[in-house]
Amino acid sequence: MADKDVVIPDLGGAESVDVIELCVKVGDSFSQEDSLIVVESDKATIEIPAPFDGEVAKLSIAVGDSVKEGDLLLVAMTKDAVNATEATQAAEQVDVVTAPVEEVAVVAVSPETVTTTTKTIVVPDIGGSDDVEVIEISVAVGDTLAVEDTMVVLESDKATMEIPCSDAGVVKEILLSVGDKLSEGSVVLTLEVSAKVPAQQVVAPSSADVAPEVAAQTQKQDVAAKSKPVAPEASSPSKQVHAGPAVRRLARELGVDLALVSATGPKKRILKDDVHGFVKQAMTDKSQAAAPSTGLPPLPVIDFAKFGDIDSQPLSRINKVSAANLHRSWVNVPHVTQFDEADVSELETFRKSESAAYKEQGIKLTLLAFMVKACAKALQAFPRFNSSLSQDGETLIFKQYVNIGIAVDTPNGLVVPVIRDADKKTVLDIAQDMQMLSAKARDKKLSPNDMQGGCFSISSLGGIGGTAFTPIVNWPEVAILGLSRSQMKPVYQEGEFVPRLMLPMSLSYDHRVIDGADAARFTRYLSDQITDIRRLLL
Repeated sequence: MADKDVVIPDLGGAESVDVIELCVKVGDSFSQEDSLIVVESDKATIEIPAPFDGEVAKLSIAVGDSVKEGDLLLVAMTKDAVNATEATQAAEQVDVVTAPVEEVAVVAVSPETVTTTTKTIVVPDIGGSDDVEVIEISVAVGDTLAVEDTMVVLESDKATMEIPCSDAGVVKEILLSVGDKLSEGSVVLTLEVSAKVPAQQVVAPSSADVAPEVAAQTQKQDVAAKSKPVAPEASSPSKQVHAGPAVRRLARELGVDLALVSATGPKKRILKDDVHGFVKQAMTDKSQAAAPSTGLPPLPVIDFAKFGDIDSQPLSRINKVSAANLHRSWVNVPHVTQFDEADVSELETFRKSESAAYKEQGIKLTLLAFMVKACAKALQAFPRFNSSLSQDGETLIFKQYVNIGIAVDTPNGLVVPVIRDADKKTVLDIAQDMQMLSAKARDKKLSPNDMQGGCFSISSLGGIGGTAFTPIVNWPEVAILGLSRSQMKPVYQEGEFVPRLMLPMSLSYDHRVIDGADAARFTRYLSDQITDIRRLLL
């Protein structure tokens, strides 16, 4: 049978993606739906599954290649071709050993049979979400399911997810109901799975010597042993691991080699908790080399209960993710903060005069909307603030788009949704986008796409209070603007003190990319824009 090509399937609209991991090598056997490679677009990490069973004959791509739909991934021998090749090789070797045998008689032939087994289907990796509610059951007892057919629909705090079936078969029992809370590994249903067992011939020698028979059996066992894949070492780095895209992305962000992580999920699948546990152990275990790699001494474990009563509350998932991102940025980015003030007296007068009219249209005109517009213009005037530093620190990547993230405080933690193309929008457009994103954040309906692709961030504490603070740069961005509460202050103008409404600004930046002089020019430019908002029209 001829070899069969495997090509890159539909990538969901992505024109080109980068290959970040090869899950197989030449000679490896794979089954349908096994991961062949992992690719990464600007929005997501995707595992490319095998469309059929087979063996890798030739790899046509390498890590770092950019591929698109239809590109050749590999050339594979189908399962039938592999079996035929192995059978031929085994027969040749057996013939050589059993040459003295005078005759062979076929004693029995068993016809092809179908075996039926019951398999329990569980919830796969769902991006680290826990206690996700079942809002719809898409199947009933007796239904016939194919691979990837939807079984149930779940709703997390951010999105609705359809859970596909991992196997084909007939539904025997549904083990959940609408309203149940599920996590990765929770049982969904039992499935009756059918499999065909190929025909076998039972061969017996008629009058051969015992020695050749034993030799033939030994040779067959050797052939069978050679055909079995050798299991990888349990703790060898860079071994093949079983993990979803979200887990692989988390491991890359935290610098974790998944080959060193112990898997606790079904079928030895690595979960996000496994990665977090590995990092926690590496930071607390003195036997690990975490301290030398970061230059930070390990923190001692403290028993607070010995000083009095305590109440331990687990962090929310958003808190955990935010903490990891903030720590990574703080450790890797050399922060400097520039403090300045802007006179917003005229701007505030104008805003209040227009607010009532637009409020009737459902638009809340805030000072922050004007600041987003001013920042968009400043990013165009100072391109280094709209850039990112490459990971090797040798290239500055200038972005030809202006997307600005707005930090939103929610009961579950801090999130930063992104206003896209802020430079092309009016202040009213920006105000409407802010209302929409803030509502989605409060209702836990933000999608990952709503929080990706930012160039610059703004954190406003003006509605709460304070005079200044040092916001942490949202890597891979290179700067963030913090806004505090405006205050009426006496300002010396034309020989006298006059009351002016002053807005405190705190600009934190990556000192590898931006120097102090540019930061001072940036805040002065911002101040000029919002002191006289007519400049925003130019």
